[in-house]
Amino acid sequence: MGSELGVLMEDLQKGGHVTGESSLRLQEQFLQERVWLRTMFDQVADYLFIKDTRCRFVLANRAVAADLGLESADSLVGKTDLELHPFSVAMGFFREERKVLRTGIPMIDKEEGIIQPNGARRWFASSKYPLRDDQGNIVGLFGVCRDITERRKADGLRDAQAHVLEMIASSAPLGDVLECMVRLIEGQLDGAVCSVLLLDEDGRHLRHGAAPSLPKAYCDAIDGVEIGPSVGSCGTAAFMRRPVTVAEIQTDPLWANYHPLATQFGLRCCWSTPIMSLDDRVLGTFAIYKSTPGLPGPVEDRLIADTARIAAIAIERKRAEEQIRFLAHHDPLTSLPNRSQLENSIDAALERVSRPEERVAVVFVDLDNFKTVNDSLGHTAGDRLLLAMASRLSEEVRGRGKVLRLGGDEFVLILEGAVASAGEMPAFLRELKEKLSLPVQLAGQSFHVTCSMGAACYPDDATDAAALVQCADTAMYTAKRAGRNTFHLYSPEEGQTSSCKLQMLEGIRRALRNGEFALHYQPQIDLAENRITGFEGLVRWENPFEGLIMPRYFVPLMEEAGLICELGHVVLQQAVEQARLWQEKGLSGFKVSINIAPQQFSDPDWTRTVMDALRQAGLGPGLLELEITEGVLMQNVERAVAVMAELHALGVGLAIDDFGKGHSSLASLRRFPVSRLKIDEGLVRHIDRDESDRGIAEAVVTLGQKLKLRVIAEGVEREEQVHALRAIGCPEAQGYFLGLPMTADQATDLLEAQGRAL
Repeated sequence: MGSELGVLMEDLQKGGHVTGESSLRLQEQFLQERVWLRTMFDQVADYLFIKDTRCRFVLANRAVAADLGLESADSLVGKTDLELHPFSVAMGFFREERKVLRTGIPMIDKEEGIIQPNGARRWFASSKYPLRDDQGNIVGLFGVCRDITERRKADGLRDAQAHVLEMIASSAPLGDVLECMVRLIEGQLDGAVCSVLLLDEDGRHLRHGAAPSLPKAYCDAIDGVEIGPSVGSCGTAAFMRRPVTVAEIQTDPLWANYHPLATQFGLRCCWSTPIMSLDDRVLGTFAIYKSTPGLPGPVEDRLIADTARIAAIAIERKRAEEQIRFLAHHDPLTSLPNRSQLENSIDAALERVSRPEERVAVVFVDLDNFKTVNDSLGHTAGDRLLLAMASRLSEEVRGRGKVLRLGGDEFVLILEGAVASAGEMPAFLRELKEKLSLPVQLAGQSFHVTCSMGAACYPDDATDAAALVQCADTAMYTAKRAGRNTFHLYSPEEGQTSSCKLQMLEGIRRALRNGEFALHYQPQIDLAENRITGFEGLVRWENPFEGLIMPRYFVPLMEEAGLICELGHVVLQQAVEQARLWQEKGLSGFKVSINIAPQQFSDPDWTRTVMDALRQAGLGPGLLELEITEGVLMQNVERAVAVMAELHALGVGLAIDDFGKGHSSLASLRRFPVSRLKIDEGLVRHIDRDESDRGIAEAVVTLGQKLKLRVIAEGVEREEQVHALRAIGCPEAQGYFLGLPMTADQATDLLEAQGRAL
């Protein structure tokens, strides 16, 4: 058909004549080709158009007309873009097309955006080619525009989501992250207005999170709404824990109480989904509103689900950061401020002092014998006790100061106002002591817990936070030494004592580094044969500046400072080494005994420590005896039996020191694998004058014989005591009357002299 039409046209151009029949046939063919051309144009989804040299439409397909809201493509003929698009957009098209017409260089795949009459934004990849006649003159242009809106949206969505994740990773404010997410979705869905609501800590109310395009009045009206089964889309979604889509707000029963509000702001549909945490908790809701009724399609469903997941990541990350910050400055059990806030809290209180007569008090509160609750009932009961005490302290201090927990069983009160004055503080502390000592129900039992308190006052005792803390701490330990279950107000004399303690503690640390602690050995004597049966190693501090210092001056301080185990290792190593040296000299037939501190006995690696010391010294375990007090054994009988069984299996001798003070029962004693009982010096002191003490000591000796245990009396200082002990059948004794503690060299000389005498 095309070739025939071409021949006919050629004849006409040559001036030839066309018959009527040929002319009719030519017109039909021409019209038919035009129909086919139009049909082909209109079947293509891309924009196809031809423009003349003045940029007027000559031909366009149906896709162009439809997207511009025109009834047919013919209505485009003769029009320019200025009649179809906003001026700025039309001028952009005009300049590009004039450039193609002027230069003859086609424009290939340039991305262009337009706003359609319905307000939707569309993106196209446009190509425009010059049209030339047979002589090569440009007579117009041909345009092809491919819709790339979905691709642009997908690229934009991917880039925006990456940006949101970067914001989350860089700890951007949660509000900024959520607003960025909301704008992201609004850019993806034409006509969408989005919001994020956050579920309050009480799990019942929704709070404003982000809704940059919603009217502020609407956001304010729903802020704090309580969730429920019929509370719009968001309140219901949070309550039901599932997506809720409402196609028509005005008629849906879920919006019965809220549709007037929505109608006021032109909101016709709302699709909401709960934002869920990894552990399946509701964190909030994400919602899309539109001004026209309808339900979401697959694209909207996917966007909503993806956004809810990212929102959950952002919310959980922010809450985790807040929790970390909280835990850095608060006690995780009681939620009270912790040690890190102590000095800052005191400084803040001091800054609020405005008159000379105003006072600030710092009170240290330490629960007495809290460890007993933990050991007896377990840490869960201990935690419940701490929570009860924290609650009582907070209640008593409320409105008058602040409560902090330093750790363990130690609390600090910062008091302001009248209660901090010297006149009112004693009464307050007495009342507080009574409140804290009220019974607490733990594991079905009623417990009474007492406390020791120490207080220091600004400016009377100290003028800065650090000094106030030190003074209050000193006063609290004074209260403990006074018998516990009391309080003590700081005095300047204690400050001098505290300073001396700090100096001594520093000296003790130096002594441990320099090896200034040494054992002196007190002989243990067989009362029948008057010969040495062993030595007890007693630690002394050989201070290079002050001379020999007795243990009563430094051992309590080392226990308080947590250094007693380090000293215990020194004592153990010296004892086994000296026993080995005596053995090498042929001085044998006796044991060396040392005292074990409670902290050492509680060490889970204590048995291994003893084994290592014996192995390194090359000493047989039968030449070492460890002395443990009754009180230590009875704190945890099961643990004591297990540890002593391990040591007994090694062959190490075990003695119960200070026996007879009344701590242990006979039933418990039979379980301990001990080899010797040491009669407490309190019973020996008046054994020659007091029938009661004599009777108890005699009972201990008899008990030892029945249980096949060696018995030794300690603290013998008079000859009359020796006679009394012999009279009740006590086999061994030690004390100043029988032999003073002596150096290792002096003890060696004594042993050698005894050997020569034999």
